[in-house]
Amino acid sequence: MKLRLLIAPLLFSIVPGLHAQTLTSTGTTRYFNTIRRSLEASADVMPAEKYSFRLTDGQMTFAEWLIHSAQRNYTDCATLKGEPVPDAAKGIESLKAKPEVSKVLKDSFAYCAAAIEGLDDQKVLSSPQMSNAFLHVLVHNNEIYGNIVGYLRASGIVPPSTAGRGGGAKK
Repeated sequence: MKLRLLIAPLLFSIVPGLHAQTLTSTGTTRYFNTIRRSLEASADVMPAEKYSFRLTDGQMTFAEWLIHSAQRNYTDCATLKGEPVPDAAKGIESLKAKPEVSKVLKDSFAYCAAAIEGLDDQKVLSSPQMSNAFLHVLVHNNEIYGNIVGYLRASGIVPPSTAGRGGGAKK
């Protein structure tokens, strides 16, 4: 233990910027901001008539995936903020049209951005609920994006994360 206490300051002085990398800063810049852009852009590029599209009969529609993301965003980020789930999350499961689904998704990400802005590692690690909520926002949204990429490709649309890397050709 004492050795670790001696090594940490030495390591931070040898590797500039290492101390700036934290769970919350890395999670926010590398994962939250990236998945937020990808999901919001997906909501924008999918045509309105495809919001009811299902890859197979047993799967959720494209709109239902986005609504699911919004619901979890509101739930997890309310935990991060230490407040009840906001009224904006109530009744969204019945939304179907592109403008309203896209808006609720973007509003939920704005709510999360405000919640995450006030976090630091100490707060995120303060309880299992806080850690789970923070990690869930990052991991769950990536899982949702992984699912809707198939919906986009089946609709002849290059997913935003691929298009952003110069993969703009269809399929």
